[in-house]
Amino acid sequence: MKTKLGLSLAALALITSSLAIAADESKLDGVMCLLQGKKAVNAEKASKYKDGKVYFCCDGCLGKFDKMTAEEKAKLAPKANSQLVASKQYTQEACPFTGGKLNDEMKLTVGGAEVKFRCGNCKGKAEKMEGAEQLEKVFGDAAFEKGKFKPVKHETK
Repeated sequence: MKTKLGLSLAALALITSSLAIAADESKLDGVMCLLQGKKAVNAEKASKYKDGKVYFCCDGCLGKFDKMTAEEKAKLAPKANSQLVASKQYTQEACPFTGGKLNDEMKLTVGGAEVKFRCGNCKGKAEKMEGAEQLEKVFGDAAFEKGKFKPVKHETK
């Protein structure tokens, strides 16, 4: 009897952990490695960042990130912040340029994450930028604060 109960509990734990990984993988569709940029992430290769996790493609990238100094990690903030949004761990409450109310029709994908703006002028400003400049202006720490990006609250039972 004890053996059957132990096996049942072990099976339940395995199923639960598999479901958690599947849930992580579904929110990671299209999310790219923080360091490689063009490689898809692995849900099991993650490191704590702010009130969430940033994801990597392999142990090598994860290890490099974990060994970085605070200054080195700060340089990656725009990429890391965009990944928090792209992986649906953070949500946006205000325009990253003005701090104003969001217009659901004024949205753009930046760094793999959908971001909204207050108006067409703000969206147009972002559209004129490219690459690292666009990422910095939309997801740099100052813009992240102004855009009131906050961790998504999950209900607990």
